[in-house]
Amino acid sequence: MKALVYKGIGSLEMMEVTPPEIGEREILIRVMAGSICGTDLRILGAGHRKIPQGTTRILGHEFSGVIEAIGRKVEGFKPGERVAVAPNIGCGSCDECVQGKANLCPSYDAFGISLEGAFAEWISIPAKALLQGNIVKLPETVSFEEASLAEPLSCVINGLETSEVRFGDALLIFGAGPIGLMHLMLGRISGTRKVMVADVVEKRLRIAQEMGADVALHAMAEDFRERVLEETDGKGPDVIITACPVPEVQEMALEIAAIEGRINFFGGLPQGKETIHCPSNLIHYRNLRVTGVTGGSNIQFRRALSLIASKKVDISRLISHSFDIEQGLEAFNVAKSGEGLKVILHPNL
Repeated sequence: MKALVYKGIGSLEMMEVTPPEIGEREILIRVMAGSICGTDLRILGAGHRKIPQGTTRILGHEFSGVIEAIGRKVEGFKPGERVAVAPNIGCGSCDECVQGKANLCPSYDAFGISLEGAFAEWISIPAKALLQGNIVKLPETVSFEEASLAEPLSCVINGLETSEVRFGDALLIFGAGPIGLMHLMLGRISGTRKVMVADVVEKRLRIAQEMGADVALHAMAEDFRERVLEETDGKGPDVIITACPVPEVQEMALEIAAIEGRINFFGGLPQGKETIHCPSNLIHYRNLRVTGVTGGSNIQFRRALSLIASKKVDISRLISHSFDIEQGLEAFNVAKSGEGLKVILHPNL
């Protein structure tokens, strides 16, 4: 089968590989749509601790498809069913897994990272993923492309739930890429009174406005802080999401948040820039709450799919480019360029 294979830092190759086989409690899925994630780009650029040097890996963890075959002891699924798959598989017995938070399991596995991923014609789903509820059947109203975006949307749900967004809050989102725009979509239906989006790319600010941002601000403008205060009646934002990997943005968030504001460091920082200057008295005297999130749980994945199916959010607006699997290298170049938003691969057009 055709597959897009990571062969080491900076090396990605379209290859013919042996199709996966399945055991008696496993499922084989024909991949119909796989979305390129920032994590895929970071793996290509800097590697990953779960992919030892010298190991190859089929990338891709945001995906959907059709069940091609099931093992003889699999129950509850049948060939031909349309499904999406949450990518993180926990050990099943640690405290985090018992709470349903496989994304926080210290020894988790994940498709496209420690397991072969979805940028291929077929992918096998291990028994543990079936037991933990990673596979979700798709309603007919959800396209394969939309379903492939349920995973990043589940991460955004995690970020906003952790931030405890409340009715009447003023929300500021740093970053108008796909993740920032997902925060915008969900922020608008979460009872906020105002959603502000900040970025340094004018094109993305225009997109944010088109998608319903109440205010779009250039983050490098000289009067940026004054504008934020003006838009929040001099108080500062109640909730700030840093959906970009910029240390200075995290530092600024601490300075402009409202009293009892909630700040979520959603975007991880790049290697070599992991440390920020933190004036802790701001947190102390202003009663700030600073949190971080990584990934989403399986229940948040299901909530994401439910929101997509309900049409409360039009996730398809984030899809800017589509390619077949043989154009995988071109697709990655487009994703790296930042020209568009979400780039989708179709292994079985």
